[in-house]
Amino acid sequence: MTQGADGSRVPLGTIVREWGRLGVVGFGGPPTHIALLRRLCVDERQWLSPEEFQDAVTTTNLLPGPASTQLAIFCAWRLRGALGALIGGLCFICPGLALITALSAVFLAQHPPLWVLGAAAGAGAGVPAVALLAAWRLVGPSRQRLGEERTSQVRWVLYGAVGAITAALLGSFVVVALLGCGFLEVLVRRTRSRPTGSHALVPMALAHTVGAAGLGALAWEALKVGALSYGGGFVIIPLMQHDVVSTYHWMTGAQFLNAVALGQVTPGPVVLTICVVGYAVFGVGGALFGALIAFAPSFLFVLFGARKFDRIRGNTTVGSFLAGAGPAVIGAIAGSAIPLGLSLHRLWQVPLLAAVLVWLFLARRSVVSALLLAGTVGVILALVGVNV
Repeated sequence: MTQGADGSRVPLGTIVREWGRLGVVGFGGPPTHIALLRRLCVDERQWLSPEEFQDAVTTTNLLPGPASTQLAIFCAWRLRGALGALIGGLCFICPGLALITALSAVFLAQHPPLWVLGAAAGAGAGVPAVALLAAWRLVGPSRQRLGEERTSQVRWVLYGAVGAITAALLGSFVVVALLGCGFLEVLVRRTRSRPTGSHALVPMALAHTVGAAGLGALAWEALKVGALSYGGGFVIIPLMQHDVVSTYHWMTGAQFLNAVALGQVTPGPVVLTICVVGYAVFGVGGALFGALIAFAPSFLFVLFGARKFDRIRGNTTVGSFLAGAGPAVIGAIAGSAIPLGLSLHRLWQVPLLAAVLVWLFLARRSVVSALLLAGTVGVILALVGVNV
């Protein structure tokens, strides 16, 4: 257990204050969260060494689920053990959870104000562009992980194509595609050399369908988000989209776009998008239930696995699985842009989507600013009488 810079034990009140502050100001997704945690734990307080922090970043990126949330939980665990992990994790998650639940009540109201409809339609128009950007940012690290050999790069393209086609045409089978590509890469590498690490920490395939479109179905969606999302928070979109819109009809395509946009513009992890879905199904109770199921695996991974992080980093089977699942994740995120784009229901949203693409890819501005500006355009158009 790490002590403060003066050798004293870090008070739980300090964890409450600092992790709560990170949860409030953590706009911008995982890169922002990691930078804020590094500045707090390494640069300012010197609770962790730079090497230990970087090892934690590497290991949490090997785990399924929201990596930056797991990193926040791990850093709190290093300071005050299991109790610190629980308190730190909750303080990091709860500000964004409270805000996105409140916004869900506004955006999913039966008769929302006209300006709210405009903001939702404007921000929703930019979501397909955000999906493409999220996929693009993952390409470089994923290709390096799989290797530079020609056969490796061919497999990378094939895995990516499988993910993209599945997300675009067979959304309910995205989980199967991700797991299949991961396990296939494990088999390919095992034919070349015997694994030298410990036994595999590869996630088991879960039942793909849930019988009733109720609490059990919501639990399954939240579990997919929390336990089967690899390669960044945005992979939750292809994991959820087909079930939420087409299978259970909890939301329309436009409402799902709004849910994704809210998850991007609020602080905290992108996984909080599941709270909007939960609210659409069972109100505030559904939002809280979805969050509970989605974040439970992250707490369990750290509480029961933190002492084995060194073994996880060195496990060849884990690395092989992620090398195969990673490109499938990228393809699934990019492929999700197709059904997301088809959910746009107003003609003016198309040029707005093009403008967001320019803003993100050519001007290289932030996702938060892109969606806020797109939402502002939607509000203006709604107020001047354009159909939203």
